[in-house]
Amino acid sequence: MVLNTYDNSEFDLNGACKEKPTVLIFYRGGWCPYCDTHLCELQSIESELVQLGFQIIAVSPDRSDLLQKPVDKHGLKYQILSDSEMSAAKSFSIVFRVGDATVDKYKKSYGIDLEADSGYKHHLLPVPSVFVVGTDGIILFSYVNPK
Repeated sequence: MVLNTYDNSEFDLNGACKEKPTVLIFYRGGWCPYCDTHLCELQSIESELVQLGFQIIAVSPDRSDLLQKPVDKHGLKYQILSDSEMSAAKSFSIVFRVGDATVDKYKKSYGIDLEADSGYKHHLLPVPSVFVVGTDGIILFSYVNPK
């Protein structure tokens, strides 16, 4: 599965997961304060995970050009990828469609434009999730929080 980096370079997610055990994070996007906090907290334990042999990869529905914001804001050192088409999230069966009324409320009340952020009108987001994936592709642990 190929996703994109902040500079729109292609990144082979499957290939990367075969190289090292991976802590794979799916988050709703840079607009989400809970996800933003989660990314920052992950940075605080990244060195411990690396010492244990893991890599962290975070996947966002945001367009590639929006991925640099959390990196700069929190000094993140791990890989963040764009899944604006939601292909990776769909393959993990963690996609949900945001209702039109909620999309409208996000935009009018909070200034959150899901269509502009993803570049698509699909109104899809991933359920915030963490997967620990072995180099053999087997999911060793998962945490999926639909709330």
